[in-house]
Amino acid sequence: MKVLIVGGGGREHALGWAVSKSPELSALYTAPGNGGTAVLGENPPIDPADIESLVGFAKENSVDLTIVGPEAPLVAGIVDRFTGEGLRCFGPSALAARLEGSKVFAKQFMRRHGIPTADFEIFDDPDAAERFLDKKAPPLVVKADGLAAGKGVIVAQSREEASNAIHGIMREKKFGASGDRIVIESCLEGEEASIHAICSGEKALMLPPSQDHKRIHDGDRGPNTGGMGAYAPVPRLKDAEVSLILETVVKPTLQGMEMEGTPFKGLLYAGLMLTSEGPKVLEFNVRFGDPETQAVVPLIADDLLNVLYNASSDELQEGIAIHGDRAAATVVVASAGYPGSYEKGFVIEGLAAVDDEDRVVFHAGTAEKEGRLVTSGGRVFAVTAWAPGLEQALARAYDGIEKTRFEGAYWRKDIGYRAVQGTI
Repeated sequence: MKVLIVGGGGREHALGWAVSKSPELSALYTAPGNGGTAVLGENPPIDPADIESLVGFAKENSVDLTIVGPEAPLVAGIVDRFTGEGLRCFGPSALAARLEGSKVFAKQFMRRHGIPTADFEIFDDPDAAERFLDKKAPPLVVKADGLAAGKGVIVAQSREEASNAIHGIMREKKFGASGDRIVIESCLEGEEASIHAICSGEKALMLPPSQDHKRIHDGDRGPNTGGMGAYAPVPRLKDAEVSLILETVVKPTLQGMEMEGTPFKGLLYAGLMLTSEGPKVLEFNVRFGDPETQAVVPLIADDLLNVLYNASSDELQEGIAIHGDRAAATVVVASAGYPGSYEKGFVIEGLAAVDDEDRVVFHAGTAEKEGRLVTSGGRVFAVTAWAPGLEQALARAYDGIEKTRFEGAYWRKDIGYRAVQGTI
């Protein structure tokens, strides 16, 4: 089976690593890929936004399955375009992808179908949004409607911060048209968790729950990033709690999408807050998370390629085999200055000493230059390790990082601290 993975980050490398274990795989392409995916197969230099070139490549190379990593091509309709050409593609249609592409749509959808989430109001006029602040005490969460590269959500602890968020999004247009409308919602309290479900119509296969670490510095301080690390499973979420999330969040979402004529096929990712009233949805994503995927795929005992292939053809199997005797931890190594400005082109050393039977390096911002691996992004690579317990997995991941080096390398030292302390 020939497979094309769209994207070039750590998530795409992790997916390629997982599907490369399938005996069904005959060729693997990752567009545009990175230094790690180049070892697994070919990296055609196609921008994920260039849907027509991706379609052309898939047809010319008789690709049997395309797996889409980033959200932007999904929202732009890449799956519709592929399926219109008779090409199999894992991911939701553009209409179904509105669950991530529009915060307004997602919140209204949850309200229509009784899916637990924070109270909210929607505004397309900044003056009306400002007046609303006089009626609602902080903390509040202000969200741009459209895609904003993970930066369009502001948690405001004061009225001034909320007002500044409205001004930046709606008047200064920091996120362009994505900020034409905003959602202002109550700030939920509790611990966050990420739920991934492989879906086809109203059927879903639940993957182990994970927890991401968004802030750049230890102790969850500093600005948000794309994610500095993750671990799975989440100790607090036992089988009963995962079943509750399936019944109260995942199934109602899939049933609602079916009812509204936009059936969901692909990966449904629910970002949850585990509140005292039960799990509530912070947001929906319609693709694998990054870096959650890097922590989740080592826990999958099944043939992931077959699972995704079947899901894309409405033949989703009844269950998925998971390594229930292991935990996995992922620690991201970033460039100095990230998530702000940073330099590129530093030589990376030591990666070959990391990979082992229970540890792997997933590349993200890496590239080859003059025969050497160099940094090419903010999040450069992640070390993922697995073991019978989370503390052992974390120790193995950090041991792996110590074997690597490049100028300005930075990583958090406290990934998984909540689970280790027993607070989640």
